[in-house]
Amino acid sequence: MRRPIFATPRARALDLLARAHHVHLASTRPDGAPVLRAVHGVVIGDLVAFHAAPVGEKLDILGRAAVLQAARVVAQIPSHFLDPERACPATTLYESAQAHGVVVEVSEPEVKAAVLSGLMERHQPEGGYAPIEATSGLYKKALAGLFVGALRIESLDGKAKLMQHRSESDRLRVLERLWERGADGDQEAIEDIRAANPGDRPPPLLRGPAGTTLAVALRPADAEASATLVGSAYWNEGFCAERIARATSGSSAWVGARDEAGELVATARAVSDGAKHAWIYDVLVEPRLRGAGVGEAVVRLLLAHPRVRGAAFVHLGTRDAQAFYERLGFVDRARVVRPYTSTTMTLTRSELVTVA
Repeated sequence: MRRPIFATPRARALDLLARAHHVHLASTRPDGAPVLRAVHGVVIGDLVAFHAAPVGEKLDILGRAAVLQAARVVAQIPSHFLDPERACPATTLYESAQAHGVVVEVSEPEVKAAVLSGLMERHQPEGGYAPIEATSGLYKKALAGLFVGALRIESLDGKAKLMQHRSESDRLRVLERLWERGADGDQEAIEDIRAANPGDRPPPLLRGPAGTTLAVALRPADAEASATLVGSAYWNEGFCAERIARATSGSSAWVGARDEAGELVATARAVSDGAKHAWIYDVLVEPRLRGAGVGEAVVRLLLAHPRVRGAAFVHLGTRDAQAFYERLGFVDRARVVRPYTSTTMTLTRSELVTVA
């Protein structure tokens, strides 16, 4: 890698290989002809394994040197984000990983079963099949007839091009433009750029009160902490933490605030069609920071989120925070003039809610 500034730790490169929907495997046949194939890979120890029929081109590269690559586009940055005239600043932000090694055949039934189990867990996470075990009568014959190959990793390097080579002012400008553009993935790109440049000050839109930093795109890894934060709220009575976490991860927009130690101290989410209606849910601030303006900052950020700011009507329900939301412009639904009247109706699936 020519620019060490873009290098990522081995663990991050391995994680990218493990998370990738598919990876590209490149090698040569014995006659020198190139081979390039997309495969579904599973990381097991120092192997990136894949399966195939016991015939074909993949068998031609056994014992040969190969490279396996995964990449993820973070964001496309148009030139006008940084310069009003020149085309030169146009770029793609991305993350990639490359593993070098030798292609080997995996013959141990237990390892083959683990590879196929890993593939099923990724591509059929809902289950619906018997566990894949080497000794199972359901799979023993199939495992014996299936080819499982793997790249045995000898060297691994990762790269994340996330504006580390640009000035802090350039990064700030791009963060602001990404927020304004609001395309799919732009909010996650903001968090990725910030994580790759930890010495930068937060941009104005992410500077929260009481020493907090706002986040425009919380991650699946934050779902458990968020569920713990809001789990005891009256509106979540009857819902287990796992269901709350799933609801949070499935939101159209999910923002929050972290304290100086990086701990999640506030969360808010919305479900929105982006044009007509948005509903806000699960707004909560850790007790020690209530009254410091953190809740208002988080809700304002949520209202400005690209998936929410285009909605003509933003709704929420509350039984004790009317004054708080009135300061943000909300009014009682009965006061909203519409050319029609309606009754709010609800279908309750009681089997999905635990009633105390």
